[in-house]
Amino acid sequence: MVGFKNGYLVMEVFFDPNKELGSEYPIIISQHKMSKTIKDSILLNFGECGLAASAGSFQIKYVNPITKICIIRTSQEEYQKVWSAITMVKSIGDCPVFFNLLDLSGSIRACKAAALKCDEKKFEQYKKTMGDKLTSGTTQEMQNSLEKIKHLEH
Repeated sequence: MVGFKNGYLVMEVFFDPNKELGSEYPIIISQHKMSKTIKDSILLNFGECGLAASAGSFQIKYVNPITKICIIRTSQEEYQKVWSAITMVKSIGDCPVFFNLLDLSGSIRACKAAALKCDEKKFEQYKKTMGDKLTSGTTQEMQNSLEKIKHLEH
């Protein structure tokens, strides 16, 4: 008998550059917002049966609100449905967004490594962009996120 297998997607969230981002668009993404948005997209595009089939192992394992990197767990049988639904997401809340798949793997270990590498590179870019405006709170939040990703388990 074969055990249950999960698949992991490392996704990057981009705010739509064609839209003007003003103060009316909150730029904070969270696990709850991501989960609700993706489940709503699955429901809209694949119906209740599609949502029920993918909901068993679906979980947002990690979200970094600074670098906008996230890790999503789903069953290997349903990952294409989840991935398709993610590509059809146009907004999180009122923020227009689109997603980029960075890595797809059958193990959390490989996805952790890919997400950690990307997080570190994006934070370096973020530090250069922010310059003197970078606060110690933001740096501490990033360190906490990096520690969180290092301790991810199934």
